[in-house]
Amino acid sequence: MRVLVTDGNNRAALAITRSLGRAGHEVIVGEKQAPSLAQTSRYCAGRVAYPDPVTESDRFIEELARTVTVQDIDVLLPVSDITTFLVTRNRHRFPTSCAIPFADADTVERAADKVGLVLRAQQLGVAVPRSLVWHAGEAVDEADIAFPVVIKPRQSRIRTERGWVSTGVTYARDREQLRRDLASRAAHEFPVLLQERVIGPGVGVFAYYQHGKAVAFFSHRRLRERPPWGGVSVLSESVPLCPLAREYATALLDDLGWHGVAMVEFKRDVRDGVPKLMEINGRFWGSLQLAIDAGVDFPRMLVERVEQPGRQQLPYQVGVKSRWIWGDVDSLLLTLRGGSAAPDRGNAPRLRAILDFAKVWAPGLRYDNPKIDDALPWLFETYRWFRQTAHDAAPAPHTGHAR
Repeated sequence: MRVLVTDGNNRAALAITRSLGRAGHEVIVGEKQAPSLAQTSRYCAGRVAYPDPVTESDRFIEELARTVTVQDIDVLLPVSDITTFLVTRNRHRFPTSCAIPFADADTVERAADKVGLVLRAQQLGVAVPRSLVWHAGEAVDEADIAFPVVIKPRQSRIRTERGWVSTGVTYARDREQLRRDLASRAAHEFPVLLQERVIGPGVGVFAYYQHGKAVAFFSHRRLRERPPWGGVSVLSESVPLCPLAREYATALLDDLGWHGVAMVEFKRDVRDGVPKLMEINGRFWGSLQLAIDAGVDFPRMLVERVEQPGRQQLPYQVGVKSRWIWGDVDSLLLTLRGGSAAPDRGNAPRLRAILDFAKVWAPGLRYDNPKIDDALPWLFETYRWFRQTAHDAAPAPHTGHAR
């Protein structure tokens, strides 16, 4: 089949390209500019460039639909939040001969709505952190809030009149910091969630559904993240499915009538061992390569429309570790420097971070990049990392007038 994969600079796009290319599918990779990370893979059969979906959403859809038609694409796989939102919302603009194996737009957006998700999870009996829904303009002086508190906008990506904007999760250590944080947020970020900070390892439950029916699950735990106090995974390990986390994930995805892939993210609370819901991402995830390496090939199942009766779990290998080396470098540097966003700034275990980072080999450890049969993306990523680091380190241009 001819498959068009968007967001070529995304790590998940690279994992998808390799998976489907090895399976014999013809993979075309799109991105704003070429070359991109996945476009350098030996398994990429063609490159396309399209307008920036963040700033030119309508033109992006127009060009993508034209490409699907002209290149006779059989399956379209959006990868990022924004492209998934746009493609599912504009499904009617693509030829009916092209499969888009994702849930409908309303369902995707319901899953992305953190406020609505928490409220629905509580109704379904899914454990969540203690949460308050906070609207713009509400006073915080008398609110019953335990600090530190986590502040989560209603969505990670929000479309405004000026285009898509990204929001961020932050921490407040006291009432005054919370007041300043809320006052600084744009109106489109509200309502926000104010949640207790849950301490514990991140647990991801990854699922593949066919029209409301669960087909496969996979789970990993995050060993290191970027930033180190909570973010994307840079070192993760495949683990057995936590029965309670799987039960919670199934309840949520069944309730949504899910179709396609999804990541349901939890934190296992050290106080009681219960996984507490963080969010649902109704798209491919950055650590996708780990699932593939462990034996659950989500991209191939999705494209080939694998169906499996009942809820028998596909077997996978436990104890496989996947490391994203340049993300891990960033995580180490952030640990050494600390940062204003860190909830425990100044107390980072720097020596332990250095020692852990130096472990370049361990049983079951694999790297998502490079792969023995596909080394060029590693060289591309390395070049890009050094170029970005040099750019960030360069002094800002002087624009003032000499006196």
